[in-house]
Amino acid sequence: MTQPQAFQDIADNLSFLDDWEDRYRYLIELGQALPKLDEGERTDSNKVNGCISQVWLVAEPKDSALHLKGESDAMIVQGLVAVLLALYSDRPMKEIAETDAIALFDELGLREHLTSQRSNGLVAMVNRIRNEAKARLA
Repeated sequence: MTQPQAFQDIADNLSFLDDWEDRYRYLIELGQALPKLDEGERTDSNKVNGCISQVWLVAEPKDSALHLKGESDAMIVQGLVAVLLALYSDRPMKEIAETDAIALFDELGLREHLTSQRSNGLVAMVNRIRNEAKARLA
Protein backbone atom coordinates (compact mmCIF):
# COMPACT_ATOMS: atom_id res chain seq x y z
CA MET A 1 0.00 0.00 0.00
CA THR A 2 1.43 3.36 -1.00
CA GLN A 3 1.93 5.86 1.80
CA PRO A 4 0.77 9.48 1.49
CA GLN A 5 3.27 11.90 -0.02
CA ALA A 6 3.47 13.95 3.20
CA PHE A 7 4.53 10.85 5.13
CA GLN A 8 6.93 9.78 2.38
CA ASP A 9 8.55 13.23 2.48
CA ILE A 10 9.09 12.87 6.22
CA ALA A 11 10.54 9.38 5.76
CA ASP A 12 12.89 10.68 3.05
CA ASN A 13 14.05 13.57 5.23
CA LEU A 14 14.65 11.24 8.17
CA SER A 15 16.77 8.98 5.98
CA PHE A 16 19.29 11.83 5.64
CA LEU A 17 19.54 12.33 9.41
CA ASP A 18 21.87 9.82 11.08
CA ASP A 19 22.27 11.66 14.37
CA TRP A 20 19.45 11.26 16.87
CA GLU A 21 19.75 14.86 18.00
CA ASP A 22 19.08 15.94 14.40
CA ARG A 23 16.09 13.59 14.24
CA TYR A 24 14.72 15.03 17.50
CA ARG A 25 15.13 18.56 16.13
CA TYR A 26 13.34 17.56 12.94
CA LEU A 27 10.45 16.03 14.93
CA ILE A 28 10.21 19.20 17.00
CA GLU A 29 10.10 21.32 13.82
CA LEU A 30 7.32 19.12 12.41
CA GLY A 31 5.35 19.53 15.61
CA GLN A 32 5.83 23.29 15.68
CA ALA A 33 4.40 23.50 12.16
CA LEU A 34 1.10 21.89 13.21
CA PRO A 35 -1.82 24.25 13.70
CA LYS A 36 -3.04 24.50 17.29
CA LEU A 37 -6.37 22.94 18.17
CA ASP A 38 -9.22 25.21 19.13
CA GLU A 39 -9.74 25.39 22.88
CA GLY A 40 -13.05 23.55 22.48
CA GLU A 41 -11.26 20.61 20.86
CA ARG A 42 -9.04 20.00 23.90
CA THR A 43 -11.70 17.93 25.64
CA ASP A 44 -11.64 14.74 27.67
CA SER A 45 -13.32 12.88 24.80
CA ASN A 46 -10.48 13.89 22.45
CA LYS A 47 -7.74 13.19 24.97
CA VAL A 48 -5.63 10.10 24.34
CA ASN A 49 -5.39 7.84 27.37
CA GLY A 50 -2.09 6.06 27.90
CA CYS A 51 0.13 9.03 27.11
CA ILE A 52 2.27 10.50 29.86
CA SER A 53 1.96 13.93 28.22
CA GLN A 54 -1.29 15.59 27.25
CA VAL A 55 -2.37 14.53 23.75
CA TRP A 56 -5.61 15.32 21.96
CA LEU A 57 -6.69 13.80 18.65
CA VAL A 58 -9.73 14.99 16.72
CA ALA A 59 -11.20 12.79 13.98
CA GLU A 60 -13.68 14.30 11.53
CA PRO A 61 -15.27 12.02 8.92
CA LYS A 62 -15.16 13.25 5.32
CA ASP A 63 -16.98 10.89 3.01
CA SER A 64 -15.20 7.54 3.50
CA ALA A 65 -12.06 9.20 4.92
CA LEU A 66 -11.02 10.68 8.26
CA HIS A 67 -9.55 14.13 8.64
CA LEU A 68 -7.33 14.22 11.72
CA LYS A 69 -6.04 17.04 13.87
CA GLY A 70 -3.92 16.73 16.96
CA GLU A 71 -1.87 18.47 19.59
CA SER A 72 0.39 17.66 22.52
CA ASP A 73 1.92 19.71 25.31
CA ALA A 74 5.29 17.94 24.82
CA MET A 75 7.51 18.99 21.90
CA ILE A 76 8.71 15.53 20.85
CA VAL A 77 5.23 14.06 21.18
CA GLN A 78 3.83 16.96 19.12
CA GLY A 79 6.31 15.90 16.42
CA LEU A 80 5.13 12.30 16.65
CA VAL A 81 1.55 13.57 16.28
CA ALA A 82 2.64 15.43 13.13
CA VAL A 83 4.09 12.24 11.65
CA LEU A 84 0.93 10.29 12.48
CA LEU A 85 -1.25 12.96 10.89
CA ALA A 86 0.93 12.86 7.76
CA LEU A 87 0.42 9.09 7.64
CA TYR A 88 -3.27 8.81 8.49
CA SER A 89 -5.16 12.07 7.89
CA ASP A 90 -7.54 12.30 4.94
CA ARG A 91 -7.08 8.64 4.02
CA PRO A 92 -9.93 6.18 3.56
CA MET A 93 -10.98 4.64 6.87
CA LYS A 94 -10.28 1.14 5.54
CA GLU A 95 -6.65 2.10 4.79
CA ILE A 96 -6.29 3.72 8.22
CA ALA A 97 -7.59 0.59 9.93
CA GLU A 98 -5.14 -1.57 7.96
CA THR A 99 -2.02 0.62 8.27
CA ASP A 100 0.31 -0.33 11.11
CA ALA A 101 2.09 2.91 11.97
CA ILE A 102 4.17 1.20 14.65
CA ALA A 103 5.80 -1.06 12.06
CA LEU A 104 6.46 1.97 9.84
CA PHE A 105 7.92 3.94 12.75
CA ASP A 106 10.18 0.96 13.51
CA GLU A 107 11.32 0.84 9.85
CA LEU A 108 12.21 4.53 10.09
CA GLY A 109 14.02 3.99 13.39
CA LEU A 110 11.72 6.45 15.14
CA ARG A 111 11.01 4.34 18.21
CA GLU A 112 14.48 3.09 19.07
CA HIS A 113 15.43 6.23 21.04
CA LEU A 114 12.03 6.95 22.58
CA THR A 115 11.55 6.31 26.28
CA SER A 116 9.25 3.40 27.05
CA GLN A 117 6.63 5.90 28.22
CA ARG A 118 6.75 7.82 24.93
CA SER A 119 6.70 4.57 22.98
CA ASN A 120 3.62 3.44 24.93
CA GLY A 121 2.02 6.81 24.23
CA LEU A 122 2.73 6.42 20.52
CA VAL A 123 1.05 3.01 20.56
CA ALA A 124 -1.95 4.58 22.36
CA MET A 125 -2.22 7.29 19.69
CA VAL A 126 -2.02 4.76 16.85
CA ASN A 127 -4.61 2.53 18.50
CA ARG A 128 -6.91 5.51 19.03
CA ILE A 129 -6.73 6.52 15.35
CA ARG A 130 -7.11 3.00 13.98
CA ASN A 131 -9.96 2.15 16.39
CA GLU A 132 -11.75 5.36 15.36
CA ALA A 133 -11.56 4.26 11.73
CA LYS A 134 -12.66 0.70 12.54
CA ALA A 135 -15.63 1.92 14.60
CA ARG A 136 -16.82 4.14 11.77
CA LEU A 137 -16.49 1.24 9.31
CA ALA A 138 -18.63 -1.06 11.45
